[in-house]
Amino acid sequence: MKNMTHFVAMLVLFAAGRAVAQQPAPVKIEGGLVQGTSDDGVTVYKGIPFAAPPVGELRWRAPQPPAPWEGVLKADTFSANPMQEMRERFGPWTSEYQPQGVVSEDCLYLNVWTAAQSAKEKRPVVMYIPGGAFTGGSGNVPVYNGRNLAKKGLVVVTINYRVGVMGFLAHPELTKESQHNSSGNYGLLDQVAALAWIGKNIAAFGGNPECVTIMGQSAGAMSVHFLTASPLARGLFIRAIAQSGSYARIGPGESLASAEKTGMRFAKARGAASLAELRAMPAADVIAPAKEEFHFLPVIDGWFLPESVDEIVAAGKQNDVATLTGWVADEGSFSDDYGMVSGEEFQKRLRQQAGGEAGRILQLYPASTQAKAAESQKVLARDMSMVSMSVWAGKRGKTGKTHVYTYVFTHPQPGATRERYQTFHSSELPYIFENLTQSPRPWTAEDEKIAGTMSAYWTNFITAGDPNGRGLPHWPAFGNTPDQTMALGDTMGPRPVAGRERLETLKRLWEDTVH
Repeated sequence: MKNMTHFVAMLVLFAAGRAVAQQPAPVKIEGGLVQGTSDDGVTVYKGIPFAAPPVGELRWRAPQPPAPWEGVLKADTFSANPMQEMRERFGPWTSEYQPQGVVSEDCLYLNVWTAAQSAKEKRPVVMYIPGGAFTGGSGNVPVYNGRNLAKKGLVVVTINYRVGVMGFLAHPELTKESQHNSSGNYGLLDQVAALAWIGKNIAAFGGNPECVTIMGQSAGAMSVHFLTASPLARGLFIRAIAQSGSYARIGPGESLASAEKTGMRFAKARGAASLAELRAMPAADVIAPAKEEFHFLPVIDGWFLPESVDEIVAAGKQNDVATLTGWVADEGSFSDDYGMVSGEEFQKRLRQQAGGEAGRILQLYPASTQAKAAESQKVLARDMSMVSMSVWAGKRGKTGKTHVYTYVFTHPQPGATRERYQTFHSSELPYIFENLTQSPRPWTAEDEKIAGTMSAYWTNFITAGDPNGRGLPHWPAFGNTPDQTMALGDTMGPRPVAGRERLETLKRLWEDTVH
């Protein structure tokens, strides 16, 4: 018995020693030492500050450097989410697509996943920018978990940035106090600050600061376009991925002067007679719903964006980087009237919005019966997205020298909502991150195969600027086949953007819209 007790004790000590050996050593970065947690060959660092808390006098100011710390920062817990309305479920977006935890104005933190064993490895880096309509979102959403992409050789960074009124308020007093005569776009400035942090610190995690890709979906995709156009982000990244966000016209559509007027109306609605009073209000009161609905979005502020993205690209002043971009097949399926508008209403809307092309569109997308109208609504919406992206890529190609790769994702996720939401907005994310286990759905071997292929395409592009690789169906660049795009889903391979007549008709419609 005594010998057995000694043996068990030795086993416990041995196991404890192994646990200590697996604890990653602290990493030295600009602010101090930081220590993550390791599992299955990947180390994750959660909640690293990349800017000072934007509170008090720093509310509605460009992000400032974080204060250094003493000792070792334990990066084992995600930070609070940016100030926003939290939801457990919205439409097709179940909990794995939603931020987790609490909200706080103190939110400028990022997370890093790496499988590098030394700082000398110089692995490709991807900075993921969350979506959320610029009113919500967070870097701690479960489907953004970077573990499996890190296993494929990437260093993955997810970030927070200010959203809603905290991220995009413009106001004359804010403009006046700015040395750049600018206000608004604080959330986009946060993204620049995160990129700058990566440039200074990512080598410590085995990443290559000269091989950084920005990647975002929805509002994150729009952010990718804004960063690509902004002179403030020049040289901070070499590739871009924009998922569900490449339109014939990117914008933004609002000027600083217009946004300032909205800011003044907002301050008045909050009972604040000055910027100082607005800054002194509790953050929860600032973001609380108001009787008057306000929208706070990126603007042409004269600093981050001297002009609209479209004007910058037309003049060839953008950061000319290889770009991968696309849409899912049923972007609008979260809407209650997706495919449900009556044939009469469908025709009425087309005549209002399509002008002289309405008759031809109705020939191509018939609405003579409710069944035909329902199907035509969905097909038209899909074609409009694809043709809009094609027009965007064509305009970009006039001044850009780098490749563009476009796609449409067509595979509906399995589960009870498959028929209702089909291939819904954001549904490609678990496949790209190869994170099917983050979602409690009845995944199949086919889903796992699709995830493996898509994550391989994304990894290849982030690594070399080209999604193609051994064993993968060939993905042609846009300029070589401008009327085709890449189908990703049950079928993998090039396909027409739309039928020839539909393509030409919708191109005319988009071109009339953007001129």
